[in-house]
Amino acid sequence: MSMFSALIASFRHEEEGQGLAEYALILALIAIVAIVALLFLGGQVSGILNTVGKSV
Repeated sequence: MSMFSALIASFRHEEEGQGLAEYALILALIAIVAIVALLFLGGQVSGILNTVGKSV
């Protein structure tokens, strides 16, 4: 019986690691999307901020 509970405990530990890995993948995906968006829209955002800065 002790072996069975040790096996269940090891599965629980692996699931926690899996959840952490999933969060890391989601954060990496969000970071990649943000970087790509800044690369494509960086010039437009810079122009808008320059306009706002000049008007203030």
